[in-house]
Amino acid sequence: MISATLSSLRAAPLCALLALAPPFASQAAEPAPKVTIVSFGLFGDQSVFESEAKGAAHILADRFHAGPVFVRYNTKRGGEATAENLSSTLLEAAKGLDAQHDVLMLVLTTHGSPRGLAVFAGKQRELLPPRSLAAMLERTGIQHRVVIISACYSGIFIPRLANPDTLVITAADADHPSFGCQDRVQWTYFGDAFFNTALRHTGNLAAAFAEAKTLVRQRELRNGFEPSNPQVAGGENIEPLLQSAAVGRAPGVPSPAAVK
Repeated sequence: MISATLSSLRAAPLCALLALAPPFASQAAEPAPKVTIVSFGLFGDQSVFESEAKGAAHILADRFHAGPVFVRYNTKRGGEATAENLSSTLLEAAKGLDAQHDVLMLVLTTHGSPRGLAVFAGKQRELLPPRSLAAMLERTGIQHRVVIISACYSGIFIPRLANPDTLVITAADADHPSFGCQDRVQWTYFGDAFFNTALRHTGNLAAAFAEAKTLVRQRELRNGFEPSNPQVAGGENIEPLLQSAAVGRAPGVPSPAAVK
């Protein structure tokens, strides 16, 4: 009896430690999702869209530790940001992603109309309607997507694209233009507010959008414009993944982003 009691006492501290220890072996932390960015400046006749495509990609890559990053843009002489190249670039970007776990982030900046987005590359003129963009995204096979469109009337894309796994953010609703599309400036009104201001200090897209919407409205009213009414829809399953990606790299480790 005494021997058995002593054995139990010796074993007690180890048992207590094992009971308190977290079950690391059975509940290994899931790795942070990978984020890949595709950013296209579609309207070549004004340099603001080239500048915004580059700037947005840089800020998003830094905020969400994304890589690789695919940036294409058009100029007055031509360019690679065509509808055909957008489709092929999205497919290329998807090759490096886990279809169920990772995130594909798309930025499009251009002029828009109630029928779609303007694609001007030198003498080439195209229109990118919502149904075509939806088909391109579906062909990637990537479940989780963020689509940010900086263009007039860009709210027309929300009914086609937004769902719990696809977050859609637009510079305007379906009935209004957006502003700031001058040549030789760096950002449109929306791009400046969302990318260049709000996303500089938060990785929460919902919070960044709310701040940007307020800033855009204030600027438009100050300049005598009817508000563009930026929109956000869908993406209920996206924010947790992006928050995980935003903290998924140890401090001091360089971003893996590489522009292609």
